[in-house]
Amino acid sequence: MVKASTTENPSQSVSPMQTFFIHLICGVGLAVGLWVAHNFYSISLISDPSRTLRLIWVTMCPLVILFYSCFRKNPEKCSYLKAVIRGVLALPIGALVNALGAIALGAPVGIQYFPKTVNWSLLMSLFTFVPAASVFGSSWEDWRRIFAHTKPNASVDYMICLPAHGAVIGAWFGAWPMPLDWERPWQEWPICVSCGAMAGYLITMVLSFVLVLARGRQQHPKAD
Repeated sequence: MVKASTTENPSQSVSPMQTFFIHLICGVGLAVGLWVAHNFYSISLISDPSRTLRLIWVTMCPLVILFYSCFRKNPEKCSYLKAVIRGVLALPIGALVNALGAIALGAPVGIQYFPKTVNWSLLMSLFTFVPAASVFGSSWEDWRRIFAHTKPNASVDYMICLPAHGAVIGAWFGAWPMPLDWERPWQEWPICVSCGAMAGYLITMVLSFVLVLARGRQQHPKAD
C-alpha cells in the first residue's frame, strides 16, 4: 500500500532536466518582460506598474500555458489542445480569485487602481492557477491536494505547488511595507507586492527543482 502511494504516475513523470527547463523558460519570460519594459518603453514597476505588469504577463502567458500543457494529466484522454484551452480559460478566472483575495486583504479599490489590480491579478494567475489548470484541468481532488493540503506526490506536483505558494507568500511579505509611513514611491500598490510575488516565485522554482532532483535520485538508486 505504502509503495503504491509513493510511486509516480508515468503520465506525470517529469525528469529533473525537464523541471529545470520549464522553470528556466518561465524565469526567462519574466526577465524578458522586465527587460522589454525598461529598454523599449523606458518604464519600470515604480514608474508605471500597470504597463510593466502587463508586459510581464503577456510575455509569460504563452510560455506557461504551452509548456505546462505538455505535462497534462491523462494525456490519452486529454489532448494537448484541450490542456492549452484549459490554461487560457484559467487565466481570467484565476485573476478574479486573486483580485478578490487581494481586495479582501486590504488592497485599495478605485478607478485609479483598477488597471494595476487587473494586471497584477493576471500575473498572479499565471503563477498560481494557470499551471494547475493546464495539468489537472477540473480535477478537484488534485486541486485540493495541491493547494488546500499542500501534499505534492509526483514531480509535476512540485513544479506547480511550490512556485504557486511561493508567489502568494512572497506577495504577502511584500505587502508589509505598504502601510508604513516611509513615503517611498515603491510602497504604492501593487509595486512591493509584485516584487515580493516575483521573488517568492523565483526562489521556490529553484527549491522545486532541488526537490525534484532529490526525488529522482531516491527513486532511481544505483543498481548495485
